[in-house]
Amino acid sequence: MLIGDVARRSGVSARMLRHYDSLGLLRPTGRTEAGYREYSSEDIRRIFHIESLRSLGLSLHEVGRALDDPGFTPSELVDDLIRQTRERIAGETELLTRLRRIAAAEPADWEDVLRIVALLQALGSESAGKRQRAALSSVEEVPVQVEALVEAALSETDPNVAGALRWALAQSGEGGSALLAEGLGSPAAEVRKRAVQSIAELPNGEATALLRDALTNSDLVVRRYAALALGARGVADAVPTLIDMIVQGVDDADAADALSVLAGDSVLADQIAGRLVGCLARGTIESSARRRLTQALADIPGITASRALADLSHDEDRAVALTAAYILKLRDTR
Repeated sequence: MLIGDVARRSGVSARMLRHYDSLGLLRPTGRTEAGYREYSSEDIRRIFHIESLRSLGLSLHEVGRALDDPGFTPSELVDDLIRQTRERIAGETELLTRLRRIAAAEPADWEDVLRIVALLQALGSESAGKRQRAALSSVEEVPVQVEALVEAALSETDPNVAGALRWALAQSGEGGSALLAEGLGSPAAEVRKRAVQSIAELPNGEATALLRDALTNSDLVVRRYAALALGARGVADAVPTLIDMIVQGVDDADAADALSVLAGDSVLADQIAGRLVGCLARGTIESSARRRLTQALADIPGITASRALADLSHDEDRAVALTAAYILKLRDTR
């Protein structure tokens, strides 16, 4: 079969077939009396083998090795092709995401596009300073899609940059709530922590609902951050977790402050005092935890807390008794 017929039947151009010949990748079995290339059925089969391997991303050099080297093992090369393909897909996905974010910002002209691109690049910079400046400027100078800010906030390790990103999200409206909620379900503990910290700084009611849900999260750290935020918002559901934090000695001062905010409601104040007293009555509570619980009563107004402190001033644990007596003295002078 002559080269023109082969080209028509195989879909490989005559020019490419000549290129294969020049590389030694496919030499036609014979020649006509006039010197034209003549391909056998075996040559045609090799053409299809070449094209099949090329479709996997192999270079012509690699194709030649695969077909002609008896000792060639494909596993290593295939693994390398998989790696290259994943990198290419990741790169294309990143480009698609960036283009989508630029489109969502609705740029008016190319100057806007360039500013948005510069901001997105700055958010991904290796320099913490650049990332922080980008976060602070994202709200007013170059508004960007909230998704970009959420992605940056959930991956940020520098505390200063993280604070700037949370501030930017708080200024951007309610768009980030749902995306941050997804972060609460991340398999990575650090991402879950960053998600609840970011939600805690959102001012809207949707964020409060998410924080309520977070009180039942399987991650104890998430539950504690949610309780602190809800306590500051006056949500009584946070009380059990806040008291547990005092017992465990984890951010106990912040937890006590949150309880004092909640105790601004007189009815809730008596309920909080009752819960604290109930914990103090447990025989399994350590002395240090009993002292922290006693100190937490200091900022809880009402008769229930005062009576509890009076009883505790005669406690068998001298440290608890002295703490209660001192708090009572301060309450009497107010």
